[in-house]
Amino acid sequence: MSDQANNGTLLLSLTRAARLVGVSRGALQKKIKNGDLPTFEGMVKPEDLLRVYPDTQLEDNSVMERFTLIKDEAFAHRVRERLLPEPEVLAERLAGMGRELAQTKALMERYKTITDWLYDKFNEFEKSGSLEIKDIMGPLKLWLRYELEKQAPSDYLETYLVKDSFLRLMTAHVRLLPGRHEFFVEGSDSILDAALRAGISLRYGCSNGNCGLCKARVVSGKTLPMRHSDYVFSEAEKIQVCVLLCSHTAVSDLEIEVTEVGGARDIPSQHIATRVKKIEHLSDDMALLYLQTPRTKRLQFFAGQSVTLETGNGAEAEYPVASCPCDDRNLHFHIRRAPGNRLSDFVFRKLKNGDIVEIDGPKGEFVLREDSTHSLIFLAHGTGFAPVKSLIENAMARDAAESMHLYWVAGEEGHYLNNLCRSWTDALDNFQYSPAVADAAGSAEALRQVVKDHPDLAGFDVYVAGPETFVQAAKKMLLENKFPEDQLMTSRVD
Repeated sequence: MSDQANNGTLLLSLTRAARLVGVSRGALQKKIKNGDLPTFEGMVKPEDLLRVYPDTQLEDNSVMERFTLIKDEAFAHRVRERLLPEPEVLAERLAGMGRELAQTKALMERYKTITDWLYDKFNEFEKSGSLEIKDIMGPLKLWLRYELEKQAPSDYLETYLVKDSFLRLMTAHVRLLPGRHEFFVEGSDSILDAALRAGISLRYGCSNGNCGLCKARVVSGKTLPMRHSDYVFSEAEKIQVCVLLCSHTAVSDLEIEVTEVGGARDIPSQHIATRVKKIEHLSDDMALLYLQTPRTKRLQFFAGQSVTLETGNGAEAEYPVASCPCDDRNLHFHIRRAPGNRLSDFVFRKLKNGDIVEIDGPKGEFVLREDSTHSLIFLAHGTGFAPVKSLIENAMARDAAESMHLYWVAGEEGHYLNNLCRSWTDALDNFQYSPAVADAAGSAEALRQVVKDHPDLAGFDVYVAGPETFVQAAKKMLLENKFPEDQLMTSRVD
């Protein structure tokens, strides 16, 4: 959302500024913390942004396209080409920008009238006043003339203005109150879907316009219904301009008042009958299970949480969800063949596409710290990579961490998604990946490498997932190096 300060200066939110120059919000926050980029009530000037990133070609969106591409591949739910907004939305945005342009032109004409009047008054005083007044009026006239005739904005700044206008035409910027989270609504997305893709947890239920759990009050801006809703608002809610986020898209930049999910304990337990969308066998003993929920009953969960799976043979077992909550219909699970595990045996021997798999959950508090802006370190052992993958994709969607470093210690199953991890490294400047083997020496060396790579661990949140022995060894190593225990999150995954 582009905003005007009280003095008329154009200011940018960090979310929009990061998007314009093709960097993460975490990178901007690091510049602010280091004193390189000044802010005004949490916002930045375009001139300061271009000064800090002088080599950024604003007309070149390759960085953003590269980042979008890797997120699309990781989340496995976005089409390759970005969808255009609906015609009604485009028309409304064009009309709004036209009104804004007319207001700006009128304001500029008023400024010109005032400055012309001032120049004439300075001239009158200079001709009719004393020598002392002439000495004052002369420099004032020269200053005013210089300010009016000095060089127009730089090409970069003009390019910024063009690109910002294009972004406002193609996307709408949403700010949540009172939490002040921000995200963009693209194409024909609902406001709810756009928030989930941005890693923001909101209350919702049916996602079909019936239950009313995603109700929100529009403080400023305009929305458009995109599907029929059976939920009936009270007269007071209609006066307050309440809408269902699952059934509306953003026409213009919005500020909305909404209740965000406070933590993992705020999400209700859900029982959903899903269907097998695909089973991908990576080896004789490792499979990726893809489940899909009904459209009207999606799984609400936090990245890093687990659910209980129950297959047709009555077997059940708990597995972490390996996908991002930003695509809550398509759920991924990493299934390793394990002796005595009836569910994994059924997955490898009998389960097929279209079969029903019941899920119960979510469970666990191995989730990203919502209030933290620390850089992130992930330590995964074996299929402990499953919840870590979900956390990483969620962190990508939130785009808030200054940096992320993944250490993955693999056993007999190997680094079964090694190419995905390397693609994150290739696509994201702030992501590092360090694979290691799972023998005793390799695990210990991987843990020692964390301290070598990051001697000042206090500036990180660390997430550890894997067998109990690995989790305890990692915890011991971190605490011995004076790591704050409240910045450590662990999950046992055998």
